[in-house]
Formats: sequence, C-alpha cells, structure tokens
Amino acid sequence: MKRVPDLPVEILVGGRLSKIVGQPLRSYSHEAIEFLAELSQRLLANPAIRTYPDLAGFAYWCRKANLQRLVKGWNGQGRRIGRGIAFHIAPGNVPVNFAFSLGIGLLAGNANIVRVSGVRYPQIDIICAEMDRIAKQPGHERVASMTRVILYPHDDAVTAALSESCHARVLWGGDATITHLRAMPVSPRCVDVVFADRYSLCVMDASAVLAAEKETVESLAAGFYNDVFVLDQNACSSPHLVLWRGEEAEVDKAMLRFWGAVEHVLLSKPLFPVMQGLDKYAHLCRVSILLDSCVSVTRHRNLICRVRLKELSSGIEHHKGQYGFFFEAVIKSVESLKTIVGERYQTVTCFGVDPEEIISLVVDTGWTGIDRVVPVGKALDIGVVWDGYNLIESLSRIVADC
Repeated sequence: MKRVPDLPVEILVGGRLSKIVGQPLRSYSHEAIEFLAELSQRLLANPAIRTYPDLAGFAYWCRKANLQRLVKGWNGQGRRIGRGIAFHIAPGNVPVNFAFSLGIGLLAGNANIVRVSGVRYPQIDIICAEMDRIAKQPGHERVASMTRVILYPHDDAVTAALSESCHARVLWGGDATITHLRAMPVSPRCVDVVFADRYSLCVMDASAVLAAEKETVESLAAGFYNDVFVLDQNACSSPHLVLWRGEEAEVDKAMLRFWGAVEHVLLSKPLFPVMQGLDKYAHLCRVSILLDSCVSVTRHRNLICRVRLKELSSGIEHHKGQYGFFFEAVIKSVESLKTIVGERYQTVTCFGVDPEEIISLVVDTGWTGIDRVVPVGKALDIGVVWDGYNLIESLSRIVADC
C-alpha cells in the first residue's frame, strides 16, 4: 500500500495529506461518536441551519442520541474495525452528502479523505468550518489526525494517486463516472462502495388521500416537498414517478386534493428561478416526442409539471426531469411495479400503502431493484443502510475467532 502523497489540492479540513494517520479505530468508537456529536451541537446552534433544511437533516442525524441508537442496534459485538483509509468522491448536486459519507466512514472506523464538489455550496463551507474548529480542540486529536476534506478540479492524476493509497473507496456519481473511476488501479484488497445513477418513485393510495383529514394532507404535501424540492429533485431518492392505486374517478379526485396541497406549499416558498421553469418546459417537449404513452399534461404555474401516462412501460427511468417534473399513472395494485422495476430503482415513498406489500414483492419474487421503502417525507433520510448496502459492514472488517 502506497503512503498518501501531498498533492495539488485545497485542504478544507485537516492538515497535509501525507500526515494523515491511517490506523483504523473499532467501529462505532467513542472518539468518532464524540466528534460527530460535537459537530451536531455546533451545527444546531448555527443560525444558518434555519436556511438550509439539508444542513439541519445532517445535524439531527449525527446527534448523540441518534448515534447511541445506532450503537444499540449494532451486532458487531466489538469485533469490527475500520479498513484503514477511505477515499470518498462526493456528488456535485447534493451539498451535504459529503458529510454523511464522511460520518459513516468515521463510524465504521476509517480515516477519511473526502473530495467535495467544485460547486462551493454554503452548506459545505459551514460544515467544514465547524469541523475544523472541533479538530483543533483538546480531546479530538485522534479523529482530527485521520480526517481530511479536500477540493480539487477534475484531475485523474490526483484521483489515481489517492485511489492507490486507500483501503476503501466510496464513489458517488453517474454511471459513466463510476465506470471511469473503477478502472483506476487500486490495492488488491481495496473495497469499492459505489452509488451510481438511481431512480425513485412514490406510490399513493387514492382512497387514503381522499379519506385523510385536512391536516394530514397538509403534512403529506409538506413531506413530499421535502422529498423533492429541497434538493431540486436531484437526490437519487427523490421521486420522479407518482403512481396512484385506485379507480380512475377516485384517482382524479385524489390528485386534485394532493397536488393542490403541494402547490400551496410551493407558493409559500421563495420563487423558483425562471430557468427552472424553462428547463421543465424543454423536458416536457422532449418526452412528448419520445414517449408514446403520454396522454395529458397538467402544469401548476411554473412550479410543477405532471405528465399522465396511459400505461407503465419499462425505460421510464431514463426520462428524469428536475425542479418538479413528474410522470403519473394509475395502477390497480403494487404488483404493477413489476413491469418497470429494474436494478436502477432505489427508493419507494408511499402513503396509504403498506410498505410490507412492496418489500415482500421485492424479496419473494426476486426483483433486482428497490432497496428502500419509506413513508412520504422520508426520502432524503440517509442512514447507515443505503442503496442496499450496510455501509458500516462494507467499510469495516470483522476479526473472527473461528
């Protein structure tokens, strides 16, 4: 294994790359939990948290109470230890993803080098500034010595040098990017955990929406807003397809009620940039030409664009939009999902539908896609199990006695 060299990168957290301590900790170490808990406290006290819901989500995730809950559910029994140095390449379209990736790598017991996107989101600067302050405090020397957050333009030479020096890589990106990165030489025992292009959807029961109290529908709409619009529909777990279970007439009424509530939420938020409306319209023109199954379009000002499909057909996942662009269809039962689900499918959010119905279909019939089924409003709640991986187990090794 090559030592980590000093490279032409900007260091956002930590010291020189060559000084990183690669000696791993046990998984869920006291040091890691204390560092992340302190980070949570600082972020929750930062006034900026009211501006950035994703920043708040990360801060709540690494609260000490939540980390202790994870420890209680952990069956590693103290026999797991980090692999060494984990190199993370974070996505460029989800600002706080780098922090979740780093936090999970640290909980697994690894030293971590995290490359953040060249897009300098305010959330990145806020988190890095707080991490740097904590790293300089007494009691956090161990974690500080094994933590680096870096920034550099696309440079295969730098990425290759870091890849050759690590024991695990956590790669976030599109299919082409992942394929390119996996072709780079790594040590024989290096483990890659990859998060490539994924597609997610929402399934709602029309009768449940119609029967719900006004406050419940308002809460449902607020949760849907968080799933989609907080990250401009860029998250791999944000729904792009909304399926309605029920009869046509019932579904039409449920759609009116639900989308009216979502529009009400959007009108209470800052206005979208004009370009987002133009992007939605351009995408509508494209799919209208490419897809024969489009039967109608409903637009809510420039906020939402809904394309009704006469039937579900495979390949719909290749027509993702952004900023509030949705395909919709009516289904008789969740078994209809089998006509479209492939390995690219990740998260199903649902309302009025028993998650076990969908989970059982995935497991019992051997579907290659759908890794996660959660209520509407929970799409962005990242955890130590993600994309079908138990990330703590993937990024650590077990010391056996047999």
